[in-house]
Amino acid sequence: MLVRRAGPGDQPILEQMLALAANWRHGDGSGLRAGVSTDAGLARYVTGWPRSGDAGVVAEGAGGHCLGAAWFRLFSADEPGFGFVSPTTPEVSIAVVPAARGNGIGTALLTHLVEEARRQDIGQLSLSVEQDNPARRLYSRIGFTPLASRPSGDRAVTMLLALTSG
Repeated sequence: MLVRRAGPGDQPILEQMLALAANWRHGDGSGLRAGVSTDAGLARYVTGWPRSGDAGVVAEGAGGHCLGAAWFRLFSADEPGFGFVSPTTPEVSIAVVPAARGNGIGTALLTHLVEEARRQDIGQLSLSVEQDNPARRLYSRIGFTPLASRPSGDRAVTMLLALTSG
């Protein structure tokens, strides 16, 4: 497996991975990919990739086949992401193709992304994950911790990873 930086030509890959992340309960996300660009809540994670402040990584298997991707992006308070914390806290998106899950790819992607954030002197990262998503264990292992609960009935939790001490 090769983990490489996500570049300007990777928006279609990120769209595919975003569809997987949004549809994690129901398989491959293929039915959602077209909807990523038309759903304002999802499109904001990939539209215009990359813009200033964006960073991401893509995991590739043999023959350059995409196994997964992880990226972060800043959002404003006027147009927040699902895991919005502040305009200076990038929000992470990540997905691994179903056939490759459980093989350490998510860990490798997130580790590379956190290293990039540290290189950029970013103080913290956030993400949103549904309470029962198995990926939540990965985020906890990396060091993300849950913030205060959302309103009753919301299945998601925002998690935060502090990258600097003090």
